[in-house]
Amino acid sequence: MPGHRSITEAEKLAAAKLGGIPVRREQMAVVANIYRAASAVRQHLENSVLRGADLTWTAFVVLWVVWVWGESETRHVAEEAGISKGTLTGVSRTLEGRGLVRRTGHPTDGRLVLLSLTEEGEALMRRVFPAFNDEEAFVAGRLSDEECRSVAEGLRQVVRQVEEHGEERRLTLLDGADPAPRRSGRRPKA
Repeated sequence: MPGHRSITEAEKLAAAKLGGIPVRREQMAVVANIYRAASAVRQHLENSVLRGADLTWTAFVVLWVVWVWGESETRHVAEEAGISKGTLTGVSRTLEGRGLVRRTGHPTDGRLVLLSLTEEGEALMRRVFPAFNDEEAFVAGRLSDEECRSVAEGLRQVVRQVEEHGEERRLTLLDGADPAPRRSGRRPKA
């Protein structure tokens, strides 16, 4: 479990802390619970199915993307996996070293790299994915099939909102400025 407090307790504590601050509580609960659910599911799958295959969540997602889409440019794999190109470079090199993916140059553009699964990578995904899907069924076990369809469609709408309007919203919030560069939690010493 991501934290030692229940979702219900965390929501009550947040409501008490916010007091009279005007917030959209239902929307706050959706975003908070998307995060909590994603963390709980990721942790469960990494500690069960993926650990046995010696895979991290990110490595599995990269393998999944290449398995489903076939040979792909690294920039497309990174985008589909929701990771940076730099993260993909490290993950793909690790997977290549394990003999699960092949990195090759693009036939017409030497600046691009293509990723594809090796036979070992294909075999691993055919073996691991059914167990992964069993755990997907486990984590959604309290929901009926209709509730699963409804939750999935609601989450698709959240993704569409961000994909279709997120950039415009960011520009408005930042008054057209570029976002500040990402930084780790470390700050330079004075």
